Amino acid sequence: MNSSDLAFFLAAARHGGIGRAAVALNTVQSNVTARIQALEAEIGQALFTRHSRGVRLTPAGERLMPYALRIAQLLAEAREAVRDDRANPSGLLRIGSLETTAALRLPPVLAAFARACPRVDLHVETGTSEDLIRKVLDGDLAAAFVVGPVAHAALVAEPMVEEELVLVTAPWQGPPRWLSSTPDAPALEGNKLIVFRSGCSYRRRFEALVAAAGVAETRYLEFGTLDGIIGCVAAGIGISLLPRAVVEPARAAGRIAIHALPPDSARAVTVLVRRRDAHVSAALARLADCARGAMSPAGRDAA
Repeated sequence: MNSSDLAFFLAAARHGGIGRAAVALNTVQSNVTARIQALEAEIGQALFTRHSRGVRLTPAGERLMPYALRIAQLLAEAREAVRDDRANPSGLLRIGSLETTAALRLPPVLAAFARACPRVDLHVETGTSEDLIRKVLDGDLAAAFVVGPVAHAALVAEPMVEEELVLVTAPWQGPPRWLSSTPDAPALEGNKLIVFRSGCSYRRRFEALVAAAGVAETRYLEFGTLDGIIGCVAAGIGISLLPRAVVEPARAAGRIAIHALPPDSARAVTVLVRRRDAHVSAALARLADCARGAMSPAGRDAA
């Protein structure tokens, strides 16, 4: 078994087909088939079952998959470690971020990083905490800014900034009855919850808050962007739960109203997660330094 054969196996598994794997690897279909057949012969097990739309992993292929992924990651990390110039980092650094963090907290971090590491090509991918953590674990991202706490033995999570979560409504709407001591406050029933897609930590917090309030009827409207959520809230379509600092400009402009939550429900800590066993490149170490400086209270005041 060698790393080249495993690379062909991974490509077929990821793309779900021999032809698609050949395109991804820039080779011919017969080459992919031959390499996979050689690997199957060496192992003595079929790794794929064929069907009309492509291939599917067999139980043996499923068992091989995590080892193949780890070997590919180790080889990539080995190349990176050998090439890593601690004094003058270069190359590609792939990180992830929540949409809200990217909108509010990342610009000064990225500005500082660009000055410190001008030869590094930085790729930033936004997504939910759940998606980003999975991509860090899979080795697709070197690190990601997500909402903590993150309790995973394979990950290191460093707290970066604490956010205050607030309920966001249209300007003419008061807080819902379960958040207000006013008897004639509006009930939440009938209001849509304007949220990011499933896997978002803020959404999970919102759902838990609503469930604890005993609200029976909830409807959702999902968005992939922060602007979309704020726009729908401002139009009175529904309500949302977001960091105060993110929505403060819209509140100051009179587009939305914000309502404080009980202290035990309002605290959310953004953390930077990375694999515990992965090589920490000079570029990633420098990015973490820039984040500590820009996201800390002292760094934000200086900015």
